[in-house]
Amino acid sequence: MNKLIKSSLLVAALFPAVALAIPVTGDQEVTLGGAGSSDKEFDTTVFALQGSWGQYLSDASLWGIRQTINARDQEGESVKFDGSTRAFYDYHFGNGNTRPFVGVSLGGLYGDDVDDTFMAGPEIGIKHWVMDKTFITAMMEYQFLFKSGSEADDRFDDGAFFYSVGVGYNF
Repeated sequence: MNKLIKSSLLVAALFPAVALAIPVTGDQEVTLGGAGSSDKEFDTTVFALQGSWGQYLSDASLWGIRQTINARDQEGESVKFDGSTRAFYDYHFGNGNTRPFVGVSLGGLYGDDVDDTFMAGPEIGIKHWVMDKTFITAMMEYQFLFKSGSEADDRFDDGAFFYSVGVGYNF
């Protein structure tokens, strides 16, 4: 038993735990992600690019701005663009290299072949720091669209899910 303990201590000394720096109050972050899809004949293709900037209000809470740009190419039509800009607030759990989060966002949707409208909804995700200031992230948003505040309650059930993956950096 004593030999096992000594061996374990030797292995632990040779392979120290990697402790990555998680963000603290005042730190900022930027993220960049993308997505795409096509039908099997590649007649209709959609590309999406999403980026965000945020600042930590505490070690756990982050507010920021998120921008998404979509390009749609459909056979026989010119390329159409649309986008959304929204403010968000996320709360992160834990203090390790992997931190889940929940949040909310509010903003607008605009562009070609889209009704310009407001959008809002909850979001959940996870961040995993792979280097001291660099992380990968995955997120799912539920966004519902509405033209006015009085319409928001009625439209919550008519929302859509949006998924994203990306990479981020704290500074």
